[in-house]
Amino acid sequence: MDQPSLEATLADLNLPAIRYFQSIGSTNDEARNWIGAGAPNQALVVADEQTAGRGRVHRRWTTVPGAGLAFSLVLLSPPLDPVFIPRLTGLGAVAIQKALIKVYALPAEIKWPNDILVKSRKVAGVLVEAHWSGETLVGVIVGIGINIAPESVSEVNLPAIGLNFPATCLENEFGRSIDRLELLHTTMGELLTRLPMISLPQFIDEWETGLAFRGQWVELSSGLSPLSTQARSARSIPVVGKVIGLTQDGSLKLLTSSGKIITTAEGELRLRPAPAG
Repeated sequence: MDQPSLEATLADLNLPAIRYFQSIGSTNDEARNWIGAGAPNQALVVADEQTAGRGRVHRRWTTVPGAGLAFSLVLLSPPLDPVFIPRLTGLGAVAIQKALIKVYALPAEIKWPNDILVKSRKVAGVLVEAHWSGETLVGVIVGIGINIAPESVSEVNLPAIGLNFPATCLENEFGRSIDRLELLHTTMGELLTRLPMISLPQFIDEWETGLAFRGQWVELSSGLSPLSTQARSARSIPVVGKVIGLTQDGSLKLLTSSGKIITTAEGELRLRPAPAG
């Protein structure tokens, strides 16, 4: 992978600018700095190695040279409407899921809010970060990391401690080598195709259809922020419910054992045995 091969592979996507780095701390950080220096809308940052990447709640996401994909897309506002920021994590997740199904026929699913699972093992994640000037949205970065080769999920680079779902890589699941440029092109194509549709209810329907654990009992904890009438004091208490879908802003809907529907915009999802009775 290099700058010329990236530009040639992605030429038909009509991206206005692409920056490639052999090694970088974080593609999201580079994209943020680029926004400050005048990045055009839909500019793309790609790195072969990422040494200080991160996921949600400041988890580390290291990208080993030649073993994964790390890239960040700049979306400026305008044209992006700030109201659709909550849907951008779903946009990245749906794009990855559809790419894995289309190219490799892998049974990819979206573990709400931002992970991609194959056979209940994590292969990819999305990190969306918004950048403001006072109360004015300047731009949003959609960062994506995908584990491809076995080196990407070694104990050194991705320790299993603290993970709810074990990590895996695409080559282990697919059984053959993966062309990173092909996967990058397909993922970006799926993302850009859906971007104009992000305001439509059909986008939420597609995101909802791809959810892992629909109809299953889960536990949400660690940062849970209820949007229902629950008291704020309940934030630190794990909520148990059956996954029934998404709201129009991408919040998760759970049906509790008492029959109450709870919606939440954030939290850490864990599978949980179904309640007795």
